[in-house]
Amino acid sequence: MFQINPDWFRIDPLLIIILAIVTIVFLVFIIIYGIRAHRQQVFAGREELIGKTAEAKTVMEPKGTVFIQGERWVAILDKGRVESGEEVIITKVEGLKLRVTKKE
Repeated sequence: MFQINPDWFRIDPLLIIILAIVTIVFLVFIIIYGIRAHRQQVFAGREELIGKTAEAKTVMEPKGTVFIQGERWVAILDKGRVESGEEVIITKVEGLKLRVTKKE
């Protein structure tokens, strides 16, 4: 009959220790990288538009269209009137509309 010998199924304790250390180092690296990613400044998206200069594509009094970074946006001018081709500064992003002021 077939007998099972437990000696052939032993795992070296050194191998277990090495694998545990490698796993811990990997997890620490991933956690540190994740924390750094969360602390970085936003480089894209709506937050990036605030303070940028856009070009008016239509006459704005107060609503019109502006062009920034290759995109057309609906914009609302805070006060006054802007002619087509003039520059405006983005002050706020509200959904898919921009709040702008005339560039002095």
